[in-house]
Amino acid sequence: MLFHQAVAERVGLSAADLKTLDLIRRDGPFSASELARRTGLTGPAVTALMGRLEAGGHLTREPDADDRRRVVVRAVDPPHPQLVDAYAALGADLGGLIADYPAETQAAISDYLGKMVDALEQQTRRVAGLD
Repeated sequence: MLFHQAVAERVGLSAADLKTLDLIRRDGPFSASELARRTGLTGPAVTALMGRLEAGGHLTREPDADDRRRVVVRAVDPPHPQLVDAYAALGADLGGLIADYPAETQAAISDYLGKMVDALEQQTRRVAGLD
């Protein structure tokens, strides 16, 4: 959490804003109502969040192709250079850690981490009532 907070502050966001941007980047684009449902935020909170992310150059609002009255938010590509730098450095450091292990151990670590992420995502959806 502290790492994400430090990265978020570097680009003028909160950690919650940054994690929501990550959700939009991974699973979006979203309408405002879908983003509210996925995050548990109220409509006004989502509107404010979208405004902050748009003002910082992190997302765009576009008309929904299926319903021109609605707007969808999409993460800009490429991401903010400071975000790219921060996560690239983290990835390099973490990748260097695993490189010290034999291939069989690397495979076991990768397998475990993949299953852990899947379990966390499943439990997050369960707790949030999204399943």
